Amino acid sequence: MAGGMARGEDFSVDYVVLSSESLPSLQSALERADLDGWLIYDFHGLNPVAVGMLGLSGMTTRRFFVYIPRKGAPVAITHAIEQGPWASWPTKWRKEKYSSWRTLESDLAELVKGKRVAMEYSPGDAVPYLDRVPAGVIEMVRNAGATVVSSADLVSSFYAVWSEEQRASHERAARAVATIGQEAIRLAGSRADSATPLTEYSLQTWIREKFAAGGLEADHGPIVAIGPNAANPHYEPTAEKSATIKRGDILLVDLWAREKNGVYADQTWMGSLGPPSDRDKTIWQAVRDARDAAISLLQRKIGGQQPVKGGEVDDAAREVITKRGYGEYFFHRTGHSIDPRDLHGSGPHIDNLETREERALIPGVGFSIEPGVYLADDVGMRSEVNGFIGVDGLLITPADYQKELLIV
Repeated sequence: MAGGMARGEDFSVDYVVLSSESLPSLQSALERADLDGWLIYDFHGLNPVAVGMLGLSGMTTRRFFVYIPRKGAPVAITHAIEQGPWASWPTKWRKEKYSSWRTLESDLAELVKGKRVAMEYSPGDAVPYLDRVPAGVIEMVRNAGATVVSSADLVSSFYAVWSEEQRASHERAARAVATIGQEAIRLAGSRADSATPLTEYSLQTWIREKFAAGGLEADHGPIVAIGPNAANPHYEPTAEKSATIKRGDILLVDLWAREKNGVYADQTWMGSLGPPSDRDKTIWQAVRDARDAAISLLQRKIGGQQPVKGGEVDDAAREVITKRGYGEYFFHRTGHSIDPRDLHGSGPHIDNLETREERALIPGVGFSIEPGVYLADDVGMRSEVNGFIGVDGLLITPADYQKELLIV
């Protein structure tokens, strides 16, 4: 395809997981944070951080704990009938087995009594993507004599960061996604006056075929929506319910994809099939300028080696749209974490609306920036790019992101 990319089948996964090699850096981080340890808990795969950090070979259906101490060897508390997933647990590390709840709680108390431990817990549910441990388990750990604090910064530093190889995979995907997004809008425009105009669903299908031909994968989507349908940020056409794309429509194309085992690229492109109205141009400019305000804040802070929080970036974008008179129509966060495993990840989000994101955007994390304005039953517009904080500064993808409405 035009602007194509190499297939990703040979891309090697490079996640940070608990291992003999990663343990020293984990323990250094615990020491800097004045923590006695990181207590990782899971049941039935409900905690993706546990699943990702431990890299277990198989699903567990019983509760387990893994304690990573500031000094010494990690300890796993595992159920007696589920030893298979722990086959690769280093023999020099301790592993306890339990069958009864009494043994589980006794072993836990032995590990954590009197200690200050981090868990996937967000006080007041401030950040739901971090709040993965049930309240009852937190009570159990506290009753065992431990002080529980949030593992938020550990998750950012060890679960959410990209490797250089993952960054490269994202940049390749971003170039391909940008090409496909723009081609899709031009294709819709070229067919708008014909005897066979495209529907939202048929254009969505065309995009999926382009992904497959380019060696890209996506879990669902993309979103293809004309004006009134685009006013619903999570609209997706179906074979049974899909509008015809006609001359005069504002067209939103939100598409995301990755190489196999790579990091997602997530973008939104806006087109006008014919000259846009003055009102539509005004909305587009508000959305575009809000996106650029977020990027400018990041560039200024990161370039000056100053800390910046996801919530601050959300505020910068939201202020622009509010001043333009559309504040009540921008009702979602400005952006979400993109981590090596998930499109909507567990790292810092660009959010001070839906959640209280107070984590710093640290080197190695990626995220979307996607302000929008949605007038019910009328029109919706969004502009989405991705950001990554590298050792060389702020990376925005795609490199040639949208500056004006794409008028066909």
